[in-house]
Amino acid sequence: MARYSVERTTRTAQAGLGIFVIVLAVLVSLPFWAGRADMRLIMEICYFLALAQMWNLLAGYAGLVSIGQQAFVGLGGYALFVFAIYLDIHPLLCLVLAGLAAAIFAVPTAFVVFRLRGAYFAIGTWVVAEVYRLVFAQVSALGGGSGMSLPIAVVKELGTSPLGRDMIFYFICLGLAVGTTAIVYWLLRARHGLALTAIRDSEVASRSLGVDAFRTKFWLYVVVAGITGTVGALIFLLKLRISPDAAFSLQDWTASVLFIVIIGGIGRIEGPIVGTLVFFVLRGLLADLGSWYLIVLGALAVLVMLFAPQGIWGLVAERLGWHFFPVRRRLKVHGATEPE
Repeated sequence: MARYSVERTTRTAQAGLGIFVIVLAVLVSLPFWAGRADMRLIMEICYFLALAQMWNLLAGYAGLVSIGQQAFVGLGGYALFVFAIYLDIHPLLCLVLAGLAAAIFAVPTAFVVFRLRGAYFAIGTWVVAEVYRLVFAQVSALGGGSGMSLPIAVVKELGTSPLGRDMIFYFICLGLAVGTTAIVYWLLRARHGLALTAIRDSEVASRSLGVDAFRTKFWLYVVVAGITGTVGALIFLLKLRISPDAAFSLQDWTASVLFIVIIGGIGRIEGPIVGTLVFFVLRGLLADLGSWYLIVLGALAVLVMLFAPQGIWGLVAERLGWHFFPVRRRLKVHGATEPE
């Protein structure tokens, strides 16, 4: 008689865990032997990875293709400045509060954009982000259209040594990158992950299976907005200055993230990791080309969508069967025998 078991891991995943531990150990030790420029580069890679993981969770697993996530980057950034300057709250605590503020703003935003479907939803999220940008540009207490800088006294609350502050920021960025990846992995391995993929594949069919599609998408949208807001607060804490155009930049915080996820592989946890590395390699190689840099990135994205719509990692997984973060369940048969 055959016996059955459900497998949720693979040999590739076990090898991937070993690689992950080694890479993480190197990254944790990096501030003690690398220069400040290297630390800054890794910090930027980490917060772009965190943004990409959140967008991939929203679009790749729930089918909510938003091109307005810059709204929550900007809201988180401005919330940090308000809490730190006007309420005199410690900057590190402001990161958490900024995420909560972004999540609160996401509630009414969700009720507006969830009335739209498909391409209308995508355009609607962008329009909402533009509305936020225009509103903040009119608030004189926040610097209006020219923005504002973080007072040096606030910065010194993190320490008087620039290297010490960079180390604090470095470990926060690294924690966000690892944390967002872990959250996505945990969520997709739970029953919520099955609900999300069911909604993405067919919302009507998911409802027939008892999935509350609106409630699931609503809470996912709010959670993603909150984490995106925290990342946005961290970005502008690093930059020490904020303005509406920088905070709500479509190119910086959504177009670049879309490129990362599309190139790496949408709907796969490994996709944003691969896409982020490719993005920064290309940026380093093409930075001197001026406007041609964006043209090359756009052309590459189009070629990937045409010839490898599953992205680089999707192509690798299809050809080699590699899954470093397996979220699917596989039924394995043990001891099958022929009936007598």
